[in-house]
Amino acid sequence: MNIDLFKKLFDEGCISETSFEKVKGTSRATLFSLHWEIKTLLYLGVMLLSSGLGILIYKNIDTIGHQVILLIIAAISAGCFFYCFKNKKPFSKDQVKSPNSFFDYILLLGCLSFLSFVGYLQFQYTVFGTNYGMATFIPMVGLFYIAYEFDHLGILAMGITNMAIWMGVSVTPKQLLLNSDFNSQTVIFTYLFLGLLLLAAGYLTTYFSFKKHFRFTYQHFGVHLSFISLLAGYFFYHDSGLSLLFMVVLFALAIYIYKDAMKHHSFYFLLLLVIYTYIAISSLVLRVIFSIKDDTSFTLSFMYFIASAIGIIFLLINLNKKIKAA
Repeated sequence: MNIDLFKKLFDEGCISETSFEKVKGTSRATLFSLHWEIKTLLYLGVMLLSSGLGILIYKNIDTIGHQVILLIIAAISAGCFFYCFKNKKPFSKDQVKSPNSFFDYILLLGCLSFLSFVGYLQFQYTVFGTNYGMATFIPMVGLFYIAYEFDHLGILAMGITNMAIWMGVSVTPKQLLLNSDFNSQTVIFTYLFLGLLLLAAGYLTTYFSFKKHFRFTYQHFGVHLSFISLLAGYFFYHDSGLSLLFMVVLFALAIYIYKDAMKHHSFYFLLLLVIYTYIAISSLVLRVIFSIKDDTSFTLSFMYFIASAIGIIFLLINLNKKIKAA
C-alpha cells in the first residue's frame, strides 16, 4: 500500500484524519501467511480420504464386490493422473514448481490409489502368482517415473521405499532398528548396498545437474542405511578381523559425508555424521575398556560417557559456527 499517496491526499484535505489513521494502521499490520497451514490441511485431507475409502470398502466388502472396488480405485487413480498430465508444466532437468496448490495432493492421491490397486489386485487375484517381486517392482518403476516427470519429492520417497521393499528390506530407520534381523549376512549387505546406491544417486544428481534438489532425499535415506548396516556388520563380525574392515569403511564414509555436508552447508548431515561416528567410536572405546576385566572398567566407561557428552556439545557448536562461516 502506497502510504505516501494517502498522506498527500490528507495534506490536501481530500480525506479526513480518521480515514488517514485507519489507512496507516492497515499499512503497518503485517500479513499472516497460511501457506503451510493450508498445505497441511490438504495433506491430511488426502490421508483421511484414502483411509476413509479403505474403511468403507473393508466394512462393505461383501455387498460391494471385489470387481467394483477395483473399478472405483482405478477410476480415482486414473482421474487424478488425467488431471495431473493435463495441467503439468513442461519437463525440465531443473526444479519445476507445481501449477497450483492442489496439484501435488491430487498427484499424491493418484499414487496412493495406484499402489492400492496393484496391491489389491495381487492380494485378491494373485495376478503375479508367487512372483511377489513383480508386485513391488512395477509400482517402484511407476513411482520413480512419476517423481521425475512431475518433480515431486514425496513420490520420490515413496519410490525409494518401494525399491527397499523390492529388495526385501524396510527403508525406515526406526523399523530397521526395531524389526530387522541383523543376525544375517544377507540382510546386512543388502542394507549396505542399498544405502551406498542411494548415496551414489544423490551424488550423480548434482554431478550431472539433473534434478539436483533430489539429492537431499537420496542422501537422507542413504546415510541412515549405510551407517546402520556398517555398525550392524561390525557387531555381527565382532569376533573376527572383518569387524575392523566395517569400521574402516564407516570412517571413510564419515569423511565423505563431512566434506559433502560442508560443501552444501548442511548441518543436518553433520549432525547425523556426529551421531553415527560417536556410536562407532564409543563401541571401540568400550571394547577396549571392558577388555581390562576388572572393577575399574565401569568407572572408566562412566567417565568416558560424561567427557564424550561434553565433547559432543562443543563439537556441534563449533561445527555450526564453521558451517555458517563457510
